[in-house]
Amino acid sequence: MSNETRDGRAWQPDYLLDIDKDKCIGCGRCYKVCGRDVMTLKGINEDGDIVSLDDDEDDEVEKKVMVMNDMGACIGCGACARVCPANCQIHGLEKAAA
Repeated sequence: MSNETRDGRAWQPDYLLDIDKDKCIGCGRCYKVCGRDVMTLKGINEDGDIVSLDDDEDDEVEKKVMVMNDMGACIGCGACARVCPANCQIHGLEKAAA
């Protein structure tokens, strides 16, 4: 896929493909710069399972991490990668399945 900027320069999207939960520190910076709900904050329990962050289950959460929410909404702008202090995101050219 090849795209152009508004003035015709070549631009290649770099889509968010995955987030490494072992590297992610759950800071939420990527979530704040993404206006497309591509990712969301979840918890990891003591068994290593990803769980919702409900008020009732906060005691069971060992760590908070960002996870993919709507991969198909990513436009490949790279804003999330620029603000991530943990370098935990995997980006590439692969499109999400429709």
